[in-house]
Amino acid sequence: MTASPLAGPLLQSFFTDHLLNHKCVSPQTVHAYRDTFRLLLNYIRDEARIAPSDLQLPQIGADRILSFLDNLEQKRGNCARSRNARLAAIRSFFRFVALREPGCVALATQVLAIPAKRANRRLVGYLTRAEIEAMLAVPDLSCWGGRRDHVLLLTLYNTGARVSEIATMRRSQFQCGSGSFICLKGKGRKERTVPVWNKTARALQNWFNEIHDIPGDLAFPSARGAMLSRHGVTYILDRIVQRAAVHCPNLKSKSVSPHVIRHSTAMHLLQSGVDTSVIALWLGHESAETTHIYVEADLATKERALENLAPPGSKSRRFRADDALIGFLASL
Repeated sequence: MTASPLAGPLLQSFFTDHLLNHKCVSPQTVHAYRDTFRLLLNYIRDEARIAPSDLQLPQIGADRILSFLDNLEQKRGNCARSRNARLAAIRSFFRFVALREPGCVALATQVLAIPAKRANRRLVGYLTRAEIEAMLAVPDLSCWGGRRDHVLLLTLYNTGARVSEIATMRRSQFQCGSGSFICLKGKGRKERTVPVWNKTARALQNWFNEIHDIPGDLAFPSARGAMLSRHGVTYILDRIVQRAAVHCPNLKSKSVSPHVIRHSTAMHLLQSGVDTSVIALWLGHESAETTHIYVEADLATKERALENLAPPGSKSRRFRADDALIGFLASL
């Protein structure tokens, strides 16, 4: 009998060869998968007392993976969507295992059969224009950090960019002219161009002139000139919200994240009469159906539809043709 293969070499080949060379996934995908297996290996080490370097593939069976997924929800407080994202990374690895290790096809089949967990679909959260304006008024424009935070938030709201897109944005992605725009590099290696207001264009120009001597091409560097992390952008936003809540109490009851700013951009575009297909292109959605979540959450759109429907018990209006239509029919 042949010895069971170790998980370590297969994981190394999965990340360095399969994901990068065969599938050419984005760095964001690599980081998400990396975090999943960090959590899984640490969980197995703590629960089964097996060092990651000694872990054999059969020891990562379906039962242990199900136990790990339950632990994510119960101990870490992850929601079903986070659980399903972790499961997707594990499935991707075991599809690779089925190709690389024919003797482990049965094991891979069991793992691939683990179903995603269904979850309640909640309405998207978003901010009003007044709340966005209250946040934009908070950063102190007399200091370097305040100017950066103001331009970052303004650009985030104008473009509806994902947090990864804004953190990795380069100055060269901004084009200024009669029609200023930003070229964003988003999910799935897709690029899209988003127009910006003149106000945003001027703010970006002034900011880039101020940081032109900082090495590199980052649009929003940290105080040390390095790239902001996702947590760094979230931290900046949290500080702004805390200060803005003093003048806008509604913010105290809302959970504001960079993705909520993205939702707010989409919702304000919808409320301004922009077609959902255009919003899908603006946000870089793979399908226009994804943008329907904003229609579901927009109460004003539903209220306008309700105005066209008479309530029960009211008399419906009879159709009355005007004189011109009667004359036309009489002439036939």
